[in-house]
Amino acid sequence: MKITIESSVEQNYLQVKEGFNEQLFTKLAPPFPPVKLLRFDGSKKGDVVSLELNFLFFKQRWTSDIVADETTEEEFYFIDQGVELPFFLKAWEHKHRIIKNGEGSIIRDEITYKGPFGLMTILLYPALYLQFLYRKPIYRKIFRIKK
Repeated sequence: MKITIESSVEQNYLQVKEGFNEQLFTKLAPPFPPVKLLRFDGSKKGDVVSLELNFLFFKQRWTSDIVADETTEEEFYFIDQGVELPFFLKAWEHKHRIIKNGEGSIIRDEITYKGPFGLMTILLYPALYLQFLYRKPIYRKIFRIKK
């Protein structure tokens, strides 16, 4: 299943690229489940990001490899691919795109995922969609031009 969410921000795409760091990652974490960052190498090919999701009675690890990244005159992107996923996911790929848009840019999250079975894939859609929708005001706040 695929989810795409776009967020327009004021800063230039190269400034936004520089802001995609551990601090931003921590701010983007939703309130539930609480997330503990175990490892954050960055967003270049070969980097690893690992976190622990706390579901109160049990914890699940989520580790993704950064399998690609590229910067052009029009955009920057990187792709994280799940290698150790929580029980409710069988496959995960997330392309983070920062696209030049005049003086500002567009942050586009392109997610492809699969649950362990067909119905779970469908049931996950609203929760995952809302988790990424949650990021829009955070992106706008962090990547606004300071006056």
